[in-house]
Amino acid sequence: MPGTPYLVSDVMTRTVVALRAGAAFKDIAKTMRRWKVSALPVLDGGRRVIGVVSEADLLPKEMFRDGEPDLDARPGGRPGLTKAEAVTAEELMTVPAVTVRADDTVARAARIMARRNLKGLPVVDEAGALQGIVSRTDLLKVFLRDDADIAEEVRGEVVAHVFAAPVEDIGVEVRDGVVTLTGRIRNTSLVPVVTRLVRAVEGVVDVDCALSGPPRHPDLDPDLPDDAGTS
Repeated sequence: MPGTPYLVSDVMTRTVVALRAGAAFKDIAKTMRRWKVSALPVLDGGRRVIGVVSEADLLPKEMFRDGEPDLDARPGGRPGLTKAEAVTAEELMTVPAVTVRADDTVARAARIMARRNLKGLPVVDEAGALQGIVSRTDLLKVFLRDDADIAEEVRGEVVAHVFAAPVEDIGVEVRDGVVTLTGRIRNTSLVPVVTRLVRAVEGVVDVDCALSGPPRHPDLDPDLPDDAGTS
């Protein structure tokens, strides 16, 4: 609970443009331009991912075009010069490649991208062989989920499990991914719990929890002021 999370295999792109270790600099640049990608995985003879070449790996070639004056003061320093002198994918690539598995959750892939500031991740199997690629755009596909599907999951996988029956009086409305919960519940301490669980449902953008406690009975709760007030 909530339902089974989306996996990388649910959103990844299975057709991937990749490079061999011996791919030449200009061919790499042309491939990036043709396919409109900013990074390409590099494969060995067994289709295992051994590195990734990104636009950032190609830029030093331009940075050091005018020679090597004051090298240590320039961005990238001597490692940048090494990249500038590289002419093949094997020499240019960043290693080790940061990858994910097809059975990793979308949330895990998103965390890796955010922490590493990456735009995409190669998807590999147990042996490290390329299976696909997942991009930031792919990860955002979960937010295209239909509102009705989200509402159904919230009712069946969250509300029905958190609150004792009957739960028909608890309203669940979803609009553009924003879930609104309305109604009265016996234990208001469960509000933070249900809010957190609803927020974890795939495709939920935000949660507006308007749940309130049971109606008060002034005659049974004399220590509380009457809602109508007295003059």
